[in-house]
Amino acid sequence: MVSGHSSYVMKHHDLPIEVHDLTVSYQKKPVLYGVDLEIEEGSFVGILGPNGAGKSTLIKTIMNMIKPNGGYVKIFGDRPRAGIKRIGYIPQKESVDWDFPVTVFDVVLMGRYGHHGWLSRIGKEDRNKASECLEQVNMLAYADRPIGNLSGGQQQRVFLARALAQESAVYLMDEPFAGVDAVTEKTIISILQEMKKAGKTLMVVHHDLASAKEYFDQLLLLNMRKVAFGSVSEVYTHELLQKTYGGKLAVLSEMATEVAKNPEP
Repeated sequence: MVSGHSSYVMKHHDLPIEVHDLTVSYQKKPVLYGVDLEIEEGSFVGILGPNGAGKSTLIKTIMNMIKPNGGYVKIFGDRPRAGIKRIGYIPQKESVDWDFPVTVFDVVLMGRYGHHGWLSRIGKEDRNKASECLEQVNMLAYADRPIGNLSGGQQQRVFLARALAQESAVYLMDEPFAGVDAVTEKTIISILQEMKKAGKTLMVVHHDLASAKEYFDQLLLLNMRKVAFGSVSEVYTHELLQKTYGGKLAVLSEMATEVAKNPEP
């Protein structure tokens, strides 16, 4: 018995993210119910589901921004508060106050505070890292601009640069492609794929079914409950998509027909 138990602990100890029987409610109305999830290191996971499915809630609960009603989250075997420093986070654009008087460079520099704490001095190394990350997303030329003066796509690039500056092991991103132009989307996905190659673990809330198939290695289909989680070829099926979206989206039936006509090889 004892040896079996210890191997179980070892199996779970180093998982970047483990979610067990997670239940979250707003005003007594369940948003997530009984979600179990184990994310292996180096995974690149797309989170798909209809509006109100609990996608953002899942991300925020992992980030310790929302307290669950039941179940638990572990980050590298730790409770979220202890593990949170190892996570980089890109929130939904709507949740950010874009009128806050801060420059692009300052926003990216905020990604370095996790390495020091808020009261420590930011040094030359941090500034160099912030510049390097801005260059990576092709935004170094905008370093001195107020963040509010940028287009939506540019703002999203800056938030990606801030996340890169955190040098985290795990990244949670809430619709990073929402409202961005095609060029920015291409830039972002290529950077995310580079991060995955470097061994980072990525979970990305995504709303576009067509590109999800190309972008991610694994998909989590969510509609308050976990409908399915696995490789794209296992999960991206007519039946599971139908089960997830329940016909809420008019475009879904067309998409599902395409999937049925062109099954994955």
